[in-house]
Amino acid sequence: MRSAFGSTFDVPLGYLNTASVGVPPTPTAEAVADAVRRWAVGADGPGAADEHATTARRAFGRLVGVPSERVAMGASASQLVSLVAAGLPADASVLVARGEFTSLTFPFAARGLRVTEVDLDAIVAEAPGHDLVAVSVVQSADGRIVDLDGLRATGVPVLLDASQAVGWMPLDLHWADWVVAIGYKFLMSPRGCAWLACSPSALERTVPVAANWHAGDNPWDTVYGLPLRLAPDARRLDLSPVWLAQFGAAVSLPYLASLDLAAVRDHNVTLADALLTGLGLPPRGSAIVSLDLPADRLAQARVRSSTRAGRVRLAFHLYNTVDDVDQVLRALD
Repeated sequence: MRSAFGSTFDVPLGYLNTASVGVPPTPTAEAVADAVRRWAVGADGPGAADEHATTARRAFGRLVGVPSERVAMGASASQLVSLVAAGLPADASVLVARGEFTSLTFPFAARGLRVTEVDLDAIVAEAPGHDLVAVSVVQSADGRIVDLDGLRATGVPVLLDASQAVGWMPLDLHWADWVVAIGYKFLMSPRGCAWLACSPSALERTVPVAANWHAGDNPWDTVYGLPLRLAPDARRLDLSPVWLAQFGAAVSLPYLASLDLAAVRDHNVTLADALLTGLGLPPRGSAIVSLDLPADRLAQARVRSSTRAGRVRLAFHLYNTVDDVDQVLRALD
């Protein structure tokens, strides 16, 4: 058991795979386990997760710098991105980074929109002339960070995927038209929760194509029948909550929102850059690194990593220590 940033984590030595699956704080794991026990005996009713979903929504808003009424709740990134894609004109032009995570790009391609791929370093220069830029704050494959200030200065509508950033980077993304993120990586929540923050003008352009009863102004009054009675704020885009996911998110997200995320960023980046230095490579300033390393040797040394785009991906979070760095270096010595 490890202690870090005021909580405890049951993380084994060498776990460097948060970019795939974040390990929950002990209180989060206990909250989900308690929810499973209540489910097993029929102790919870259909609305048991509602207050937890509200708690997680508010905390997500704090983490990305927007009020909770601008945050919609969903189950996955692609599902929420599809709502953005549905609101674009049929001839819209969308600019994305080459090699971008497909949950961000497929919804636009599936609609038949014009999608242009450019290198991440060129995305700011190429943004003018497009109807939307859709890009990850931190690239999933290799941890590169987009130029947020440059992107904001273009004035082009922006959809940011913060899935590999929120939870370790201090973010103030109130200026972005849309911000989407899933919960099971650096937010250390169960799979099945995701959020979409919308600016007021962007909300008007977002189509609730997956609207169900939970998107109603008062969900328990919109269980049956028509007419359409959607909530006036971003809740109009909601899906019904995935119960167990929301029980966990209601613990992990407020915990993260209470932390000094600049300190979390510095902790994560210091460890990642220490690994690079130990391998004779220059620092990169990200919590995620992608390296041409022998994955089998790392696995034999009980280093948990992932392979993305043909390279080993290692990710550091607040529960990692220099011992994890040393574990990798010993495996490669």
